[in-house]
Parts: sequence; C-alpha cells; structure tokens
Amino acid sequence: MTNEQAVAEKLLQVKAIRLNVKEPFTWASGWKSPIYCDNRKVLSFPHVREFVKSEMCNVIFDQFPEAELLAGVATAGIAWGAMAADQLKLPYIYVRPKPKEHGLGNQIEGFYEPGQKVVVVEDLISTGKSSLEVVEVLRQAGVEVIGMVSIFNYGFDVAKDAFAKAGVEYRSLTNYPTLIGLAIDKHIVEASEQDVLLKWSADPAHWNVN
Repeated sequence: MTNEQAVAEKLLQVKAIRLNVKEPFTWASGWKSPIYCDNRKVLSFPHVREFVKSEMCNVIFDQFPEAELLAGVATAGIAWGAMAADQLKLPYIYVRPKPKEHGLGNQIEGFYEPGQKVVVVEDLISTGKSSLEVVEVLRQAGVEVIGMVSIFNYGFDVAKDAFAKAGVEYRSLTNYPTLIGLAIDKHIVEASEQDVLLKWSADPAHWNVN
C-alpha cells in the first residue's frame, strides 16, 4: 500500500470522507457531488490524527526542506499547521479569511518577518480559489510562499491551472483517484460506479448522476 492509499484508508476509516453516488451531497457552490470531505473529523481520533500529522511532516520535510515558517489556513488548516510546526520545530502563523473587524485588525496571526520562506498548510484543495487567496495575502505581507501541503486534493483541472498560473507548488497526502480506487477495492462503492465517480471529477460543475 502506498502512502497515498494509507492516508485515504484512514480518512475512510473515520468517515472523514463519505461517498454516495445514489444520493449526492450538495456543496455550498450548489454543485452536486458523490463525495463529501470533512477532515476535521480526523482530529477526534488520536491514532489517525498522529498518522496524518506524521505524513504531513514527512512531505514538508522532504519536499520543502528550506521552509522557515508554516502558515495554517483558517479554520480547518489551523490545527494541522500547528501540529506540523510543533513536530518540525518551525515558527507558525495562521491566516484568516478576512482581517479582524476589531483590535489590531490582523488577517495574519502570529510573528513573521519579510522574506521568510513559508509553506501553507491546508486541509483540502478543491478549486484552489480560497487557498490561493491566502497565498496572495502572505505575498502581500512580504513573505515568500514556497509551497502548499494539503491532506486531500480533488484533482480538478481548474485547481491545477490556478496553481500553475499563481506559480505555487503544492503537494497533497492523498487525492480523489487514489481514494476511489481504494474504495472500490474495499467494496465501499461498487466497481460499476467507478465511471460515474470519475466523470464527476472531470467536470464537477455539470455532473449529473443520471
């Protein structure tokens, strides 16, 4: 079993990811989807949490060894970023969706210095829009974003294009095709549903189970 499969297995084990072709989920965007991902559930399972944290640290250490700072994305990426920073003994900040409306009005919380090399920590990447907005906030603050690490990635072409355009390298612990292959092997979904599931990832905005 590959590392990507092992992470996918853990996410399915604690039901952080649910699959249902017959009764699709509705995203906030209005998209119909056969998958729903909520990696916050992993935080409630210590052994799985430790495994995912270790895998994230391994990716950061291997792929971005020059990292001087980690930045979590509010809210779901905050805990993962903090845990990874603690294990890797790196400074840590996190980024709000928008500046606070009181106090100092911070959008970036924590201490950082211009020019520091930062890796952004996300829980998942879908279209990439919100993730790259955080990258822009950090760049405007004067730090150098050298990459992003997420737990899960849907693998949408729109995200690939957006990250390429923004010049941001990214890595994910696991991804949608790996998850679907594992779910079929474990009979969580039927093999006959594979084509429908893969068609969704190819064009999620227009997908229809029928």
